[in-house]
Amino acid sequence: MNSEYPTRRQFLSASAATLSFPAFAAADIGGGKSITLVVSYPAGGGADAMARLIAPKMAEALGQPVIVDNRPGGSGTIAAGQVARAAPDGTTLLFDASSFAVNPALFPKLPYDSETSFVPIAVIAQFPNVLVCTPGFEARSVADVVRLARAKPDTIAYASSGNGSAQHLSGALFEQLAKVQLTHVPYRGGGPAMNDVMGGQVPLFFANVASSLSLIQAGRLRPLAVTAATRSRALPDVPAMAEAGVPGLEVLEWNPILAPAGITPEVRSKLVAAVARAMGDAEVLGRVRALGGEVFTGKPEQFLKSQQALWARVIKERGITRD
Repeated sequence: MNSEYPTRRQFLSASAATLSFPAFAAADIGGGKSITLVVSYPAGGGADAMARLIAPKMAEALGQPVIVDNRPGGSGTIAAGQVARAAPDGTTLLFDASSFAVNPALFPKLPYDSETSFVPIAVIAQFPNVLVCTPGFEARSVADVVRLARAKPDTIAYASSGNGSAQHLSGALFEQLAKVQLTHVPYRGGGPAMNDVMGGQVPLFFANVASSLSLIQAGRLRPLAVTAATRSRALPDVPAMAEAGVPGLEVLEWNPILAPAGITPEVRSKLVAAVARAMGDAEVLGRVRALGGEVFTGKPEQFLKSQQALWARVIKERGITRD
């Protein structure tokens, strides 16, 4: 479930992943060494952009360099495995996507234990998905989609960026809660999927608000509902799923920061404070909200457990696999 929300272009001023500080700076995590955010997805994607947005702000708060290191592959499992094996001194952190909560149920075997190998530092910005359709599609609301799908089960398709992706799981949960049967059409990435929806090859897509916002505003996609508990400030005229008649459908894309198990409470507290300061920065907050996101304000441990439980249930009940 790699987030495809902010692009590198949208965060140009955050493109410098490393900041240098004088030797006398008050750095005391790992003896003042650079802190590495190991990003589980490629450069240019959503997770990478968010990491590069907050890295300079974390560096300012900590007084030592913060570096972004992309280690893509395996839906985030390669980076997670690397960080799980790293020294728990606070200098190596995992910057993942919401796939972290999905992978335990999707992969039969992981190179780490998602419950014991990490200590959560933070969950940062959350971006809702939005159910969009081809502009020429006859449905004008979620109620229309449900009505059409019930009249002709399995005849209405929705695109996704692949099996087990955020879009796939959003569609699976929608089918379950709305009591309808749709046809899932997986693509190799969100870009090709969105292009085919705009072109009319597939009518529906659970897009991320940030990545689809400009296309919605240009009339190339029609929004039907956002998959959040409340409306998105970026799309104030689009109802939340509960308003649209499908209560309980809340699917957010988000980024956790995790440290290897064994990190000391003192070092963890310093990292938590640094992330909080970064996310409270006016520039960071403004950019996140402009793209339809919100800063996470809950408890990371509880949130991660609830997300893992949700997707484990959906994956099992819907028989979802990576193949």
